[in-house]
Amino acid sequence: MPSSVFDPFEDFDTRGYLRNTQAEKDPAIIKILEHELFRAQLPTALDFLSGVDYIGYEDFLKVHEILFQGLYPWAGQDRQQVLSTRAVRKGDIYFCHPMDCRRAVEDGLRRAQALSQISASPGFIMGMFAYGHPFLDGNGRTMLLVHAELCFRAGMSIDWHRTEKGAYLEALTRELDEPTAGHLDAYLKPFIGPVVKRETWLQAVTVMPGLDGAALAAEQSPTYSDPAVVSDQKKFETRRNYRIGDEGFVPGDR
Repeated sequence: MPSSVFDPFEDFDTRGYLRNTQAEKDPAIIKILEHELFRAQLPTALDFLSGVDYIGYEDFLKVHEILFQGLYPWAGQDRQQVLSTRAVRKGDIYFCHPMDCRRAVEDGLRRAQALSQISASPGFIMGMFAYGHPFLDGNGRTMLLVHAELCFRAGMSIDWHRTEKGAYLEALTRELDEPTAGHLDAYLKPFIGPVVKRETWLQAVTVMPGLDGAALAAEQSPTYSDPAVVSDQKKFETRRNYRIGDEGFVPGDR
């Protein structure tokens, strides 16, 4: 197995990348399959979202299931359901603990809908979805579609054609590290434009930076049985210093 391959199940050699339905091991082929599934299932996912009055966490999970059930048997299940014993990180950035995926994503959904904050804070809301990181793969495409639908309902859009991958990923990484500093808001606001009809989204959303799986650092999945991992994640979450929602919840306090 290539050392850079994300293998949280530790069975890449026998079941392929993330236990995909084809037992495929070639990362290039996996990315092609993901992209083609995304394009093929996008209309169904958009039809589903358009019929939901208030987008909740279960709807977020359903979008992932629609997009990727043809490739991943665990599509539509979050990390708490699939693999709660491991952390997920990229470089020094930890995504939230599996048991906190729901609360992180729900905070973004609540701010976008109940509090109508998406036009003022599109990057912050995207950052909460990214920090929640509910899935072992397919997070970028899923949160993009949900975010695009939320923007549509607010009468706006993000012109992803004009964004640049390196700059976007750098802003997202800084957002994950400092969620109250406005890094991703500052990056995205110049690209806010008028609302775009849903039927034109296929061309628009397939150019989102990072959809090819490239990132600023390789994804890793250390185990929570290692005290150093638990300590490192708590230090990262303390540095983030963000309370989720109105529940008085501080990431890391469990």
